[in-house]
Amino acid sequence: MSEKTEKSDAPQGGRMRAFAGNTYDDYYDHDIREHPLPGRLFIGAIVRILWVITKLLWPWKIEEARRLLDDPRGRVVIMNHESMLDPVVVVVTMWLAHVPVRIVYKSEFDKIGPATWLFSRAGGFPVERGTADMKTVRRARAMLMRGECVLIYPEGTRVREDTDQQTHGGYAIMAQLAKAPVQPVAIIGARHLRFRKPVLVKVGEPIEWSELSAAKRKEQLSEMERVGMARVYEMRDELRREHPEVRD
Repeated sequence: MSEKTEKSDAPQGGRMRAFAGNTYDDYYDHDIREHPLPGRLFIGAIVRILWVITKLLWPWKIEEARRLLDDPRGRVVIMNHESMLDPVVVVVTMWLAHVPVRIVYKSEFDKIGPATWLFSRAGGFPVERGTADMKTVRRARAMLMRGECVLIYPEGTRVREDTDQQTHGGYAIMAQLAKAPVQPVAIIGARHLRFRKPVLVKVGEPIEWSELSAAKRKEQLSEMERVGMARVYEMRDELRREHPEVRD
C-alpha cells in the first residue's frame, strides 16, 4: 500500500484511529505514544520476538545502557553501522524500557509497501538521501521537542571495513534546531554475523551543546558533526581493546 492510498478524513494533529483512516504522515507526525493501541501491541509483540531470537543467535550486551534509558529528554542517538542487527539491538532495548524511539530509514524502502507499513508503525520515518531533506529535519525536530529519541546512522550505509568513511551531518542540524543533545553509541562484533558470536554495544554520555567551544551556530554545527562521530569511533576502539575476543 502506498502512502498516497492511505487517506484520512481526520484533520492533521487530530486523534488517530485504531484500525483505518490514518496516513503514513499521521504515524510520522504524531507522538509514538499516541499511535493506536492495536498497532503498539503488535509492534510490542514483534519487539519481544526479536529480543529472544537475536539474543539466541548473536548474544548481545549493552554496556552503560542506563545512559540510554534513564534520560527523559529527546536525544539524537548516533551509531556506527555494521549490520541490520544494529538498529534492532537499540530499538528493542529502548522499546522494552518504554523509551520512545524513532529511527530514520532511507526512503528507498518506501518502494516496498509492507516495509513502509511496518516501519511507520514501529516509529520509523524516511529520509531522502543525497538531498537537503528539510522536511525530515523539521519532522525530527518536532519529535525531539516532544521527548522522543531519534536514532540515525551518519555513515549512511553498513561499513564492512575500517576506512575513512564519509559521514553525513544531518543529525547535528536536527539536534541543534531542537536544542537536543547528541548521544553516541558504538557497536562491535556485528560486521560478520555468525551463530552464537557475541556482539557488544557501548553507550556514551550525551554531548551537550554547551560543551562545544564554538560560539556561532554554524561553527557549533560543524563542531558537533566532528565531535559526535569521533566519540562513536573512540568507544568502538575502546570496546575492541577491552574485548579482543569479540571480532568484527
